[in-house]
Amino acid sequence: MNDKRFFDSNIVVYLYSQDEPDKQSIAKKLFRNNQPIISTQVLGELANVLRRKFQMEYTDIVAAITQITDVSQVATITSDNIVSALNLANKYHYSFYDSLIIAVALAENCTILYTEDLQHGQVIESTLTIQNPFLADEDKKQA
Repeated sequence: MNDKRFFDSNIVVYLYSQDEPDKQSIAKKLFRNNQPIISTQVLGELANVLRRKFQMEYTDIVAAITQITDVSQVATITSDNIVSALNLANKYHYSFYDSLIIAVALAENCTILYTEDLQHGQVIESTLTIQNPFLADEDKKQA
């Protein structure tokens, strides 16, 4: 497992979701078996979802953010990442914020981007492969 792996916000959120235990189990396994790379955007989106959707108290959100940052490498978004995201959005037709995730993953030299929001199996810039870890093996073969 020499591939560097970037984790999108939706994968991190499943660590705290009680509604989908299968996805939570997969997310936990991915975090255990990899050195997760995330960005400050992922942390912000996680905090927002934990408060808005899960109605967690701010002190509990701080604990969750600390828990995630203790086991992850956190990349800070730069102005270069933003410019790269704009170029990627233009080229691949993803939203700006999805493109920002991709841009940071590329900047961190990741080869895998775990997400359920983008096109499974797509290779970005001949370097980064999008993987939806929640697809069944049959679905992955057809994607």
